[in-house]
Amino acid sequence: MKIFLCNEVIRDLDFPQQCVFARETGYDGLEIAPFTLSDRPHRMSAGEIGGFRAVAAAEGVKIPGLHWLLAAPPGLSITSEDDSVAAATLDFGRRLVDLCAELGGTYLVHGSPAQRGLEKGRESEGRRRGQAYLAAIAQTAEKAGVTYIIEPLSRLDTSFVTSVDEAVAMIEEIGSAALSTMIDCYAAASNAENIPLLLHRWATPGTVRHLHFNDDNRRGPGEGSTDFPAIIEALRTLDYSGTGAVEPFVYSPDGRSCAARAIGYLRGLLDHRQRADP
Repeated sequence: MKIFLCNEVIRDLDFPQQCVFARETGYDGLEIAPFTLSDRPHRMSAGEIGGFRAVAAAEGVKIPGLHWLLAAPPGLSITSEDDSVAAATLDFGRRLVDLCAELGGTYLVHGSPAQRGLEKGRESEGRRRGQAYLAAIAQTAEKAGVTYIIEPLSRLDTSFVTSVDEAVAMIEEIGSAALSTMIDCYAAASNAENIPLLLHRWATPGTVRHLHFNDDNRRGPGEGSTDFPAIIEALRTLDYSGTGAVEPFVYSPDGRSCAARAIGYLRGLLDHRQRADP
């Protein structure tokens, strides 16, 4: 399984250094948070985008996709009832789809909890607008040949799409092959969901195509109490062919140390399970 690093974890390094770090520590590439490239990532020139892609290629590091999409610029929301905000957010999202394709990526992970909140008493309207955004962005993703992944988040962080079941229901209603969903290990654990069972239910039909590896204490995998050996066993049993990325939220003692520990831990589990196969 390909394992990538969410690059904001090491954003204290410049992009060429991030690529070197990812390669030398055993990651297959960098899953990019657009705000780490520019405070206006939707306005980057073809030359700027090509520069990032060339640096990654020179280091043998893949850019598989984007995540944490709406962190910058401020004021974006997919659930806002302000039509101007909705229009600006959709335009921004469409430009990120193009950015992903131009970087050589194949997927975008839509998390961004602060930009998908539901106003108390107006939850139905917020959900309607959020779904309308996803339906519109799916059309752009189809044309660009990329997958737009709806990330279920912790109920502590948002109230819009907080389970794989909710994401699947929305995807089925929209009816676009460009939409899929994923499992964020911290979010699933926070919501008291059984991750191996989720994988067995949704990974085989290809509904779940991506994972974010993080622990129930928001640190890197293996630093909390989430049963990652069971998760790896489920992935091996299912012959999972999707992607995964390490995305801790708490870096201890720092981002680089956390990222290095995480990939060592996950590779160790994968290697152990591979040796155990007959």
